[in-house]
Amino acid sequence: MLVLLILHLVAALVAPLLVRWWGPRACYPLALAPAAAFGWAVARTPAVRNGGALVETYPWVPQLRLELAFRLTTLSWLMTLLVGGVGALVLVYCARYFAAGSAGLARFAAVLVAFAGAMLGLVLADDLLLLYVFWELTTIFSYLLIGHSTERRASRWAAAQALTVTTFGGLAMLVGFLMLGRHAGGYRWSELAGAGLPAGGYLATAVLLVLAGALAKSAVLPFSGWLPQAMAAPTPVSAYLHAAAMVKAGVYLLGLLAPVLAAVGPWRPVTVTAGLLTMLGAGWAALRQCDLKLLLAYGTVSQLGLLTVVLGAGTPKAALAGAAMLLAHALFKAALFLVVGAIDHTTGTRDLRELSGLGRQAPLLAAVAVLAAASMAGLPPMVGFVAKEAVLAAFADQPLVLAGLVAGTALSVAYTARFVWGAFGARPPAEQTEPQPVPAAMLGPPALLAAAGLVVGLLAGPLGALLRPYAELFGPVPEHLALWHGPTLALGMSALALAGGAALFALRGPLVPVLARVRAPVASARGYEWLTHAFDRLAIEVTSATQRGSLPQYLGTILLVLVVVPGGAMLTAGPWRQRVALWETPLQLVVGLVTVVAALLAVGARRRLTAMLLVGVTGYGSAMMFVLHGAPDVALTQFLVETATIAVFVLVLRRLPERFSTRPLRRSRWVRRSVGAAVGVVLAGLCLVAVGARTASPISLAFPGLAVSDGYGRNVVNVVLVDIRAWDTMGEISVLVVAATGVASLIFQRSRTGPRPRRPERSLRRGPRRGPQRPVWLRGGPTLTMRRRSIVFEVVTRLIFHTIVLFSLFLLFSGHNAPGGGFSGGLVAGLALTLRYLAGGRYELAEAAPVAAGTILGAGLAMSVGAGVVALVVGGSVLESAKVDLWLPGIGNFYVVTSIFFDVGVYLIVVGLMLDILRSLGAEIDRHIEATGKTEGGLIVDPQGWRP
Repeated sequence: MLVLLILHLVAALVAPLLVRWWGPRACYPLALAPAAAFGWAVARTPAVRNGGALVETYPWVPQLRLELAFRLTTLSWLMTLLVGGVGALVLVYCARYFAAGSAGLARFAAVLVAFAGAMLGLVLADDLLLLYVFWELTTIFSYLLIGHSTERRASRWAAAQALTVTTFGGLAMLVGFLMLGRHAGGYRWSELAGAGLPAGGYLATAVLLVLAGALAKSAVLPFSGWLPQAMAAPTPVSAYLHAAAMVKAGVYLLGLLAPVLAAVGPWRPVTVTAGLLTMLGAGWAALRQCDLKLLLAYGTVSQLGLLTVVLGAGTPKAALAGAAMLLAHALFKAALFLVVGAIDHTTGTRDLRELSGLGRQAPLLAAVAVLAAASMAGLPPMVGFVAKEAVLAAFADQPLVLAGLVAGTALSVAYTARFVWGAFGARPPAEQTEPQPVPAAMLGPPALLAAAGLVVGLLAGPLGALLRPYAELFGPVPEHLALWHGPTLALGMSALALAGGAALFALRGPLVPVLARVRAPVASARGYEWLTHAFDRLAIEVTSATQRGSLPQYLGTILLVLVVVPGGAMLTAGPWRQRVALWETPLQLVVGLVTVVAALLAVGARRRLTAMLLVGVTGYGSAMMFVLHGAPDVALTQFLVETATIAVFVLVLRRLPERFSTRPLRRSRWVRRSVGAAVGVVLAGLCLVAVGARTASPISLAFPGLAVSDGYGRNVVNVVLVDIRAWDTMGEISVLVVAATGVASLIFQRSRTGPRPRRPERSLRRGPRRGPQRPVWLRGGPTLTMRRRSIVFEVVTRLIFHTIVLFSLFLLFSGHNAPGGGFSGGLVAGLALTLRYLAGGRYELAEAAPVAAGTILGAGLAMSVGAGVVALVVGGSVLESAKVDLWLPGIGNFYVVTSIFFDVGVYLIVVGLMLDILRSLGAEIDRHIEATGKTEGGLIVDPQGWRP
């Protein structure tokens, strides 16, 4: 089974290439993928004939006890035949339906094959979560197929509607699956069916959620509106998705779950009521349609309602009848959709008011249509008749349901006659339709499907024997499928339905005013549009009420929720009552007091720079706490991060007013201080709760030993980052790259990787042409105005810059066994670049780092990823460290750990991030200031930015 899914995946991937080579004829080889599924199912018939099952399982997420579990039973065998057989014929049909050079054909072919594979996975999945994955894949692929004609608004709207409705139902269904699986302790349906299900409201809620997904997928009320709108898709899509495959997913799910869930309270009332209303309402709407495709679409919705009633009934006779009707509907409806596509292709219209005499002009096409339509109307000896008789017999003891089914069947007879008459009848007032010849590739697939409906109807007995194991899941089966059961109630009801349908068709003229008046109070398309607009309006109102553009308001809301919810729970439970040592040494008390005082002063500061420096003091205080607790590596990182943060804040504050505004007022200041104090108390309490709630030994106790034995280093923090939890570090450095890209995208108005800026007045740094050359400490210094220059700063920067860079490299290479590492080293190197920028401006920064920040970021990410891939290539796990023993003259024996290359990548990414920040928040803002002549705070500067 997994091989079949992989085959469809490969076919979908190569489809664009095949279409580029062969055009529409590429659909012929692509049809081999679903044809293989059909052949495989035929070959497995003996295995499922007597109720057997084929099972395949592959590990998926062992920690969650999830598997790629597939199971072929009678119902899934039947659906596999339909998905594979109809899919292959539709692809053959597409080879002539589309013209050479059709726009988007490569994408269409790939998505159609991928949809066939997703549908195959859906019907074979035994794990409910795996079924949901394939369920949503079919939703996505159907969205792409319905919206194939992207230039047409109707296609885009229909695709969005189908996606919205079916996704909503799918999410509800997922919640139901989670509820069932969590109670049973697993998601394998074959195992869950035998386990004890929950009782009461819990199970009823889960069932209602699952039913919402099934009804939405199969376009059953109240979710019927999306399927007629989806007729904007190409006709082969309608024949496959909306007749034989996608819309069958919902009724298939009902048939799959009914043996276990049909007895649950809301199951039968919901399925029977929604199914009957859908059958009658859509059947009545079909009589009003003049577009042949829309007529079939409403007929499909009507018959999906019928299938919902039958497969949801949960009785042996109804199950047997439902399986037969599932097969019959796929055969005749797919054939009729393909016939409509041939009519549209050869005549250029689908409007039955414009067609006349087509039966004489295309007799073979008419014969195929009549044969398939006979099955849809339930005429013997077609399989549709066999299934309809079985359905009526299954509900003979339920008068109300039987009456609804007879009325719906009469409507199906009437709109079937309208279809045949409208497509192929001759009407004197209309001009004779002159079609083009129907290609064999377009006539063959519907002819095969229609003929299959006849052959299967004649073989009703063997068909019943094959479907009987599914019906026996509900209990003993007293009925069997046959063309003739004698004079029964079902036969009488069938004759009544035929007579009623014929009468409705014969009275079609007088019924026109009635059809126009008797309709749903709100059209489905208008109802969906109203609902979506109502949600849009609600979103606007909620957004305008909550998203006020005030950062303090947003932050205050978040913090208040933190205080009320976790804080309230903490106070109620009281798990924090334990003895706490306030400090271990007096130095901790001193550092703590300094931090608290700095925080309080920061709250009352009026200058932005003062507040920022005081906040920095709190960060340095935290670093000192790490030192006092014996964590020098963490303390070093905290010191460096705090220093880099202050530098970045200084760059940003240049574009902000010097002082805070007069707001907030005095009263709101105290409110904010109160919220801050409450948050501090709650977080301190949560920390105590978290520490005191531990019952198991922390896994970190094993880290020191693992750091030496597996990571070959004594600095536990660094080994954790580059080895034990290297995947986390990989994610974090990826976020850094994204953050750097985002910062640059917001600031730069031009490419950040373009040529380096040309320096004005090169003579300032080169000196006069005659005489001795004037010494320059920093080449970018002369580009600054005299007010912004500091010769002492330039001299100090020139003296210590290279030392700082060497120190950063020392931290990088010594970090595996001593405090340091790639992150700390990168921060030190970034601070060295910051020093050069502050001393000499943006041109000096270009001198210090004559390479694009993006190049450094990319090189660092590539090196980190490459280090993990190399470990995999040499036979280890991804990002697994290896020790390499080396010897050099004069040095002796030493070793290198391969994780150093991962750390070098981290180093480069941090350097690239700092460089990107300096060039965006520093150099690029300098350029903005030079161009505008002022800062945001109103401070006038030299527009040129350099000495005249």
